[in-house]
Amino acid sequence: MNNVSSGERLKIKRDSSWIADNIVTLIFIAFTVFGFIVSDGVTMNYFLTELSSRFFRNAFLVLSLIIPVVAGLGLNFGIVVGAMAGQIAIAIMRYFSIGGYSGMALTFLIAFPIAAMFGYFTGVLYNKTRGQEMIASLIVGYFANGLYQFLFLFAVGVIIKVPATHPMIKPDGVGIRMTVDLVKVEEGGLKYALDSIMEIPFMWAVLIVAVAILLLQVIRYTKNKNKPSFNGNQRMMTLINSVLSLVLVAISIFAITTDSSLMKVRQVPVLIGVFIISLCVFNELILKTKLGQDFRSVGQSQHIAEVSGINVDKTRIIATMISTVLAAWGQIMYLQNMGTLNTYGAHTQIGMFSVASLLVGGASTQKANIRHAILGTLLFNSMFIMSPEIGLSLFGNALLGEYFRTFMVYGVIGLALGLHVWRSNKKGKATLN
Repeated sequence: MNNVSSGERLKIKRDSSWIADNIVTLIFIAFTVFGFIVSDGVTMNYFLTELSSRFFRNAFLVLSLIIPVVAGLGLNFGIVVGAMAGQIAIAIMRYFSIGGYSGMALTFLIAFPIAAMFGYFTGVLYNKTRGQEMIASLIVGYFANGLYQFLFLFAVGVIIKVPATHPMIKPDGVGIRMTVDLVKVEEGGLKYALDSIMEIPFMWAVLIVAVAILLLQVIRYTKNKNKPSFNGNQRMMTLINSVLSLVLVAISIFAITTDSSLMKVRQVPVLIGVFIISLCVFNELILKTKLGQDFRSVGQSQHIAEVSGINVDKTRIIATMISTVLAAWGQIMYLQNMGTLNTYGAHTQIGMFSVASLLVGGASTQKANIRHAILGTLLFNSMFIMSPEIGLSLFGNALLGEYFRTFMVYGVIGLALGLHVWRSNKKGKATLN
């Protein structure tokens, strides 16, 4: 009666499991392709320009979420606290009119101890709310936002005396203005301080990255080809990554040599790219250290880690502090690119958008890596670009696309968490049986 062999059933089961694990990523890929099909006003140049700008603005923040996931803290919505630390540092620099490249370096330096302190107290809270860290991270973000607004709306001007004539202070002398211009770096401000150091054409950046990825795949294959652990799936992924890299190299060389329209895509900031790559390398290297192994051990089982002699509470606090400091630096990069400080709103959605980006890349509450962060940032921001265009093309109203953005952010988080609970329950039933 049953003509399906056990091997075929296993293959079908693996395929369905792969689809379930990557359903969010597949939805966003389909959404982006659908947007290109139905939208007439979106050119490749416009899409790549917008995507490049958004990627370099947001990638560092998304990458700051990886270590807490590895350490078992789940999705750290509390990076909004780090974003506030970055904004406090920027506000200090803007108030004292300290700018330029040295001013930007000092901004990073000032943000470090503030974010580290915020991260320490947040980590202590997470240790008091074991198993509920994600809910606690949401609440701590709202609580910190209240203190942040008290500081900038009331304390500045009443407790901390400031001149009402200062351009960032409200006319009545109490509180900081809703929007603060960071002033161009040439004029002694922080606007584009990192972006303007060095920029290269977009296709040259694609060529460099594609060649680097291709070399890494060749090195990986050469190093691991004789190892039994280097199985069929890993070989296949190495082959796929190599082929994709070769395609990108070919497209880049063609665009550069023929001076095609792709060369008109906005130039990319080299220093921001270096920072993003450095954070990727940092995440990889730290996980190979004793501290990184502690992160993994605590993330897999706190009880076993504690029995093994690992200070679980301390390890979790360190993971939170690292994430918070990185988020503060990421917010500084974000704001210098924006050119203005939206004093009371710039940080509010950082946690939601960064978490959603990570989930779109295929991450979960228990698993996250660099690939998830990079792919998720690209796909999530592709959705942001295409949503208004789809709304305009299908319904004649771009505003519908704007509403769809918000729906997708919370929908992605809800779907990912729902799938996590479903998998956990399924695994628990399989264990009992």
